[in-house]
Amino acid sequence: MPFMSGLKNTLFLWFLWLMACGNIANDKTTDTTASGSVSAEVEKAIVVAANRTSEYLKLLRGKKVGIVANPTSVIFRGPTDPHQGYTHLIDSLLSLDINIIKVFSPEHGFRGMADAGEAVKDGVDTQTGLPITSLYGKNRKPTASQLEGLDLVLFDIQDVGVRFYTYIATLQLVMEACAAKNIPVLVLDRPNPNGHYVDGPTMEKEHQGFLGMTPIPLVYGMTIGEYAIMINEEGWLEGGVKADLTVIPLENYTHEKTYSLPIRPSPNLPNDQAINLYPSLGLFEGTHVNAGRGTEFQFQRFGAPFLSEEHFEFSYTPEPNFGSKNPKHKGEICHGLDLSKYPRMSVVSLKWLISAYEHSRDQSAFFKTSGFTKHAGTTKLQLAIESGLGEEEIRKSWQADLARFKAIRAKYLIYP
Repeated sequence: MPFMSGLKNTLFLWFLWLMACGNIANDKTTDTTASGSVSAEVEKAIVVAANRTSEYLKLLRGKKVGIVANPTSVIFRGPTDPHQGYTHLIDSLLSLDINIIKVFSPEHGFRGMADAGEAVKDGVDTQTGLPITSLYGKNRKPTASQLEGLDLVLFDIQDVGVRFYTYIATLQLVMEACAAKNIPVLVLDRPNPNGHYVDGPTMEKEHQGFLGMTPIPLVYGMTIGEYAIMINEEGWLEGGVKADLTVIPLENYTHEKTYSLPIRPSPNLPNDQAINLYPSLGLFEGTHVNAGRGTEFQFQRFGAPFLSEEHFEFSYTPEPNFGSKNPKHKGEICHGLDLSKYPRMSVVSLKWLISAYEHSRDQSAFFKTSGFTKHAGTTKLQLAIESGLGEEEIRKSWQADLARFKAIRAKYLIYP
């Protein structure tokens, strides 16, 4: 029949067209424009572990659960499109009759309203009635009594892959406390927006603390789930204990994929640019230089009243705002640089830190020694800058430590 013959030919041509456009593939889909034409291939979207409920609800049923959470602990309504909205993980689990006993809150608090470094108080969540135990107040490690009665602790917090960002320290202390009580730990993995590289000085043992508890570089290139496995297996938990650890992995994630965070992970990291510049500009936190706190461009600019206005033509004035009630140099004109349009980085840059030091009118007061060392993880970086070494020479001094860490890191990567 002519109609059937024509239909067969049409279907065959349609099939060939699909093949040519790459629409039939194991791990890619095709984006289509409004006019119906085919655009470039796009990779499958990342699915966070919290959305993979079929993988972990069975581990929670019938258990008394404690949860370490903050505003980023969400299940996205559109699993592959975070912009469709979300529901907090705790709200979702309660609606599914999971027996949540208490919430543990990290730096910035469960609802994420506290300033950096501001103590977080115990309390009760007004939305759920759950008791909240602070892990950024009187104690940063759960006590035996605070874990009493729990069968499992679930950890789900968005990290940004920078050593001095304190959520990984909270994870480590939770794992240690749970190991001592034989309480299993369940980590729901999330992407690392700085997971595409490894760089920076390595934390030295004598300087380890809450801004860096393990011998890792400033940027370590691992998801929080991969990091949990590494510290567990490397014997980095206090006393060499090992937690009963389960990590629910991401779907469709690789370390080279870019990931735009739909929720700011803390008050002073408002967007992708701030998160990408944070490893480099975060080093200013241990100096007298303001890194954008008290503006709407946190970690996208830096400045101070004592920096040379002849060299630094850009200026701004920090004022109290969300996440920074008392910013450095509040109400003073700060001379510095605007980096809000700077291209995406894949290294820790020292050029801005060095330039600020060189063009400071009072170099003797530039560094807060203890604070800078805690962020850098070593006294060597400050000494190198003060002695006039250039960025490339300083970076060369990191390479042996980076090579050793990468060999360790490779054993625990879940994703390519």
